[in-house]
Amino acid sequence: MPDTPPQQSAGGDPAGRPVGHDGARVDVEERAAWSTGAGGASLMLLVGLGLFVGSFVLFAEADSTGDGAYGALGVVVLIVGLLSFTGLTVLSPGQTKVVQLFGRYLGTIRRTGFVLTVPFTTKKRVSVRVRNFETSELKVNDADGNPINIAAIVVWQVADTAKATFAVEDYVDFVRVQSESALRHVAMSHPYDHPDDGEQSLRGATDVVSAEIATEVAARVVIAGIEVIESRISNLAYAPEIAQAMLQRQQAGAIIAARERIVEGAVTMVESALSRLEADGVVTLDDERRAAMVSNLLVVLCGESRATPVVNTGSLYT
Repeated sequence: MPDTPPQQSAGGDPAGRPVGHDGARVDVEERAAWSTGAGGASLMLLVGLGLFVGSFVLFAEADSTGDGAYGALGVVVLIVGLLSFTGLTVLSPGQTKVVQLFGRYLGTIRRTGFVLTVPFTTKKRVSVRVRNFETSELKVNDADGNPINIAAIVVWQVADTAKATFAVEDYVDFVRVQSESALRHVAMSHPYDHPDDGEQSLRGATDVVSAEIATEVAARVVIAGIEVIESRISNLAYAPEIAQAMLQRQQAGAIIAARERIVEGAVTMVESALSRLEADGVVTLDDERRAAMVSNLLVVLCGESRATPVVNTGSLYT
């Protein structure tokens, strides 16, 4: 009966057909490989050294007696001694070893120090330390169509060493490419500034946008057994071709906001002044005098230059 190719687990054809040329996707999860600590490893080391010494003794005996059997036995003992060292390995904190026996995944060693594992195996070192990198500066269009330059810092680490080793070709390059893709998608989903009601802008809600970037990157790299710890925007600016125009727009908006604040404060001060004058009976103002005082106060309070007082020695009506 012919072998059937493994089916795609997620993210592929809705009919359940396999992906790729042969319909194969590596679906493996990390498991612990058999290993012992420094005690077993030291014992195996002594055994290997003993076999080495025994092989040299047999070679010497073969030379002295001329008996080829001693030489053949010495070769066998030497080979066994060499093979006994294949199960020995040393691991530092933050490092793991992915163990394979003739291409088959046996498990991962996370025990640190001098370790003994299954002999005749190959062991690939995979770091599980926290890493970070900064994406290249990407030029994308925001939700309003304005070209912007954006970059982000992504902090990540390997969570599943089996997936990182076998599910993707190069997990470091995979994280880099997928992070830039996620950053581009999130940047295109938000306006740079001046969001509508219910929207978040890239400049005004950096924490929210950073969380979205981290979530999207994590969803893209989970197939490689990667865990994203956090992501932060490191650079955000309009593209050079529109930077000057957008700067003028921001300056105009700031001036309008400042003027509104000044006018609001001036009106409040004028109302307070007129109320105090009438309440204290300092002066009685008719409508024309009230209008003149309001006009003068607003000119003084809202003007950009310092007001120059003018003494009127005549009458308001002449």
